Amino acid sequence: MKITLLGTGDAVGTPKIGCSCPACMDAHAGGKSRRLRFSILVESSAGCILIDTSPDLRWQLLKKGISHIDGVIWTHSHYDHYAGFGDFHRIQSSVNVYGLKNTLDYILNYLYFMKPVRHDVEFYTPFELIGLEMMLVEVNHPPLEETAGVIIRDGKSKVVITGDTTQHLPERTIELMMEPDLLVADAIIPPRRSIIKHMNSQEAMELASLLNAKNVVLTHLSHNFPPHDEAVKQWPLGYDGMDFEF
Repeated sequence: MKITLLGTGDAVGTPKIGCSCPACMDAHAGGKSRRLRFSILVESSAGCILIDTSPDLRWQLLKKGISHIDGVIWTHSHYDHYAGFGDFHRIQSSVNVYGLKNTLDYILNYLYFMKPVRHDVEFYTPFELIGLEMMLVEVNHPPLEETAGVIIRDGKSKVVITGDTTQHLPERTIELMMEPDLLVADAIIPPRRSIIKHMNSQEAMELASLLNAKNVVLTHLSHNFPPHDEAVKQWPLGYDGMDFEF
């Protein structure tokens, strides 16, 4: 199993339009602060799938040389997590898409012209994709009533993707997330700042400690962090194109 962070940015990406902060200037100069919006590629010997399809998906797939996928899992119905799916138009039809009922209702109303093959999934119910076991677990991303994290298993290897969430997770979700080989955690801003629907980097690291994660990488990052090469001295920030193999 291989996990690639195609995009590690928040909803506006870095550089942010009209901003000249240090991170945005580093991004303009081609540094690792340059962050496309959130998407993750999961590959196995049987194929590849996407966790979310960011508005930057076209460029992400071109950079990876990917023209065919075997499925998409959508974690929730926010624009920055699904809008790029339309870039498959006239490239690939009948894509298998997976998600919670209300999530799929909302997204497919927008992407009706794509005619994907819909698969409704319930929380805490395992299903198989490309030879891997997947499970959607409930997380907390207000004001949405329905948002999922993703647990992926490949034999003894376990990857947890928190999705967009606060620290306040259901007990059942915490139990199932325990002891991952890799935790990919939402961490939109540095410590000493707070936002109602995401974790900051300190909260994400506290969650990693609670879960006894063997490895952790922070994603869904805003331009409020220092430039990447400076920030990684304090926090395990991901960057676009970063990959992990199991």
